[in-house]
Amino acid sequence: MVLKAFFPTCCASADSGLLVGRWVPEQSSAVVLAVVHFPFIPIHVKELLAQVRQAGRVGVAVLGTWCHRQQEPEESLGHFLEGLRTIFSHKPWFQLCRERGSNLWSCKATRWQKPASASAPSEDQVMLIFYDQRKVLLSQLHPPAALPDCQAGGATASTRGLAAIFDTVARSEALFRSDRFNEGLVQLSHWQSEGVEASILVELAKWASGPVCLLLASLLSLISAASSCRVFKLWPLPFIWSKLSTWEQLTHRLEQLTFIFSTQKAENPSQLMRKANTLVSVLLDVTLGLALLSWLHRKDCIGQLADTLVPVADQVAEELQHLLQWLMGAPAGLKMNRALDQVLGRFFLYHIHLWISYIHLMSPFVERILWHVGLSACLGLTVALSILSDIIALLTFHIYCFYVYGARLYCLKICGLSSLWRLFRGKKWNVLRQRVDSCSYDLDQLFIGTLLFTILVFLLPTTALYYLVFTLLRLLVVTVQGVIHLLMDLINSLPLYALGLRLCRPYRLAAGAKFRILEHKAGEPLRLLMQINPLPYNRVVHTYRLPSCGCHPKHSWGSLCRKLFFGELIYPWRQRGDKQD
Repeated sequence: MVLKAFFPTCCASADSGLLVGRWVPEQSSAVVLAVVHFPFIPIHVKELLAQVRQAGRVGVAVLGTWCHRQQEPEESLGHFLEGLRTIFSHKPWFQLCRERGSNLWSCKATRWQKPASASAPSEDQVMLIFYDQRKVLLSQLHPPAALPDCQAGGATASTRGLAAIFDTVARSEALFRSDRFNEGLVQLSHWQSEGVEASILVELAKWASGPVCLLLASLLSLISAASSCRVFKLWPLPFIWSKLSTWEQLTHRLEQLTFIFSTQKAENPSQLMRKANTLVSVLLDVTLGLALLSWLHRKDCIGQLADTLVPVADQVAEELQHLLQWLMGAPAGLKMNRALDQVLGRFFLYHIHLWISYIHLMSPFVERILWHVGLSACLGLTVALSILSDIIALLTFHIYCFYVYGARLYCLKICGLSSLWRLFRGKKWNVLRQRVDSCSYDLDQLFIGTLLFTILVFLLPTTALYYLVFTLLRLLVVTVQGVIHLLMDLINSLPLYALGLRLCRPYRLAAGAKFRILEHKAGEPLRLLMQINPLPYNRVVHTYRLPSCGCHPKHSWGSLCRKLFFGELIYPWRQRGDKQD
């Protein structure tokens, strides 16, 4: 039988002693965690292992002996190591030895049989696998991605074996708290044997983080209680808040800060990683917002933008007037219904006139409004972008009104034509059963239906042209808002801390492990080196992606084309009854 012994590279030069670790019978593997040095008292070693078992709930035991023959003579050490087997009984008992003055290793695993055959112990072959204890302790092993059925079984078994190794090292953290500077009864060698590096600033930050988090959590709870006051729930305030991107982003930012400064300890590494990603995302957002605020006030961009905004609005309104006058004539040589064309054109021209009057009425307050909007950037770049999206929605409200008028009129005619077409075929729409049923119509109904169908058919090109033009304008505005929302979602949901770990310390996010052959000679154990495979960047983003505050709809191309063809409204926010494709 071939056994696997995982040995930490930091213990390769340790003095002789006992191998302390965990035996994993399912994988026929022994995970060596530390080396206990001579001299020691066996009862003290057993008490230390009991404390580690209670703290980490891991079955730590003495697995065997470690002999580094650079200090001790071979004869005196051999008898002593043989006697330790009777004190610390473990099956199998490992005897790992490194030859004096060379790089030769020997490893034996002995299984003592029943008393009838106690004189003939059985030896198993041992495969020696070296691993970096610090990297394995700090890393987090992720489950494999979806694989085909023919590979899923083997991948699951290998991942389960690696998970046992990683879990053993992670649960034995209490064993690594002692170093060679401690005046304890048991001296150990592990990855922190040379001492634990510490910083006064880090310790002060840890000491002050508790009261600061408690104070900020109380302040955030007061803000949350004030926002849930009954005054803000009076109609139509809830309807207005649900349509504003600024309100959605501020609510999302409050949830982020509440999660960051929560006094509850993270239950698992995933929750801790999510909190770190959220903290880095908020810090980056606020930093970008302060940079934008500094740039706006340093260059006096707010005054220049206020002086440019009203002329640009007038220019857009003038271009819309020219467009409507072109539509009221013979656009592209098309012959329109003159009466309906004139009615629609004058109706939209009147709306443009009202909009120009509104813009000029608000022009004295534009600079002050923009100044307050610029100050909101201190809350983060996403807050400023959400306010910019709402400002674009307000400035293009007349285009939205034109689109709604044209879409409703076009949808009404499409519905009328489809209903009259069913009338010609002897069909009708059953409202109760939501299906098309057969129906018999008399001569008068067919005659009136023919007249209405003819009128709607000849009026349809004029309505469709207006609907097409204003739909294109509306899609242009929605595209600009979509780009802004996409940038906001990118800042809110991108796991920057996880990506930074993947870039600087790839071993922290482990997708598996690979083994490299160090040496394979006849008569010596096979020696391998375990190296951590980092998690791919796409899986890092997919695994640690943060939730965003997206209130905008996510239509598929098929759903969007169907709504445009039938004249259904495309809202810049998500409706309650929308079904996502």
